Amino acid sequence: MELIPIKIDNGEEKAWGNVCGLPRKDVCRKTGALFDEKAGAYRIKCFGRDFLVNPCEMGIKGASDNCGLFLGKLKDFFRVATLWYMSSARDIPQTGRLVRPVDVKGGHRFTVGTHVLPLDAIAARFKKDPEGFIKKGQEYGAEVLSGYGDAYIKLYPFPRVPVTMLLWLEDEEFPAKVDLFFDSTCELQLSLSDVIWAVSMMCCLVMLED
Repeated sequence: MELIPIKIDNGEEKAWGNVCGLPRKDVCRKTGALFDEKAGAYRIKCFGRDFLVNPCEMGIKGASDNCGLFLGKLKDFFRVATLWYMSSARDIPQTGRLVRPVDVKGGHRFTVGTHVLPLDAIAARFKKDPEGFIKKGQEYGAEVLSGYGDAYIKLYPFPRVPVTMLLWLEDEEFPAKVDLFFDSTCELQLSLSDVIWAVSMMCCLVMLED
């Protein structure tokens, strides 16, 4: 599928500068990151991988293996989402109340055009393969859960932004289906619906990687 670059006109350079000027302890507390003194950057875990984020130099680089997907193919989504998470995240508990991307303010856009999430493609890929669905999620740091669906995982694009994905296998009556949910705090942690969409899209695309 063609990847449509995300464009946010809220002043990327200004947002980087805002994070650069914040006390390090506050940023770490709010985001769940650690400050790496040697690297002079924040170390944050995303999708089971460690990244170094230097807001003062407006830079992101990998600090562990297998970071290339997010710094290459998905870089437009990842860079913007990381920036807004670093500047918006709050040290608040999750509510446990799950919401779909379409349920957030401005989320109606996720139902049309290039903003439609490729959940049907994920369902088609894993329609008879719950083990493959779980294994693919685990490649990106997912927790394996139970109690709903035929396969149930929780990805962590960012420490305070869990994303739940449920697979329902096809049967004689219904086609396979995949649902994607955020904790209801996502709007506080990511602040913009476009950023929530970018995170949603990354979660879908990692599940479609070979």
